[in-house]
Amino acid sequence: MIFQDYADQEMLVIDVANRLVGDLTATLEHEERALFVVPGGTTPGPIFDALCDVRLDWSRVDVMLSDERWVPEVHVRSNTRLIRERLLVGRAAEARFLPLYAKADTPEEVLAELEANIVPRLPISVLLLGMGEDMHTASLFPGADNLEAALAHDAPVLVAMRASGLPEPRVSLSARVLDGALSKHLVITGNAKRTALDRAQSSTALQAPVRAVLEDMVVHWAV
Repeated sequence: MIFQDYADQEMLVIDVANRLVGDLTATLEHEERALFVVPGGTTPGPIFDALCDVRLDWSRVDVMLSDERWVPEVHVRSNTRLIRERLLVGRAAEARFLPLYAKADTPEEVLAELEANIVPRLPISVLLLGMGEDMHTASLFPGADNLEAALAHDAPVLVAMRASGLPEPRVSLSARVLDGALSKHLVITGNAKRTALDRAQSSTALQAPVRAVLEDMVVHWAV
């Protein structure tokens, strides 16, 4: 793990956006397409704003979420809605979006269909993740019903997740798929999350799921 701290969040946003563009550009120099995986939540929004108009061959980039809430795209809690409003605009509108939601009552009904669209594009070229104060990343939550399966070395690509306190089911890329990314970045802000990250490094992955993806991770932190 490489830890990079910044004087403020504005500097973090600028540097992370530049690094992501550099990683994507490097991938496209020797690959036909790049798979770019991003988180939902509020933290990455300014990074998406900085990325969406950069000069990049976005038509050769596949964009997908690390995880999604099982709600329609128009729902206020949809991560897909955030991506379409903040990242897939401007020049980045040319990117191809790979969904983690399909119309069904439960994720399990369509996981195979969703996976079939993702598997041919793996491994992840560039990964951007966030982390909660509870040390979850993507939708790999401590105590979630399928966390152990999602952390397994032979885990499927996608795992349906339910946990106490979550108002709806989630779909998440498994730890092995996330950890297999060729370039990995984790963005956290605030002292509470820095303390949580320190705690995660001395915890098990079941206690702190982010621990499962920290090897070779570049961590970007600002207060």
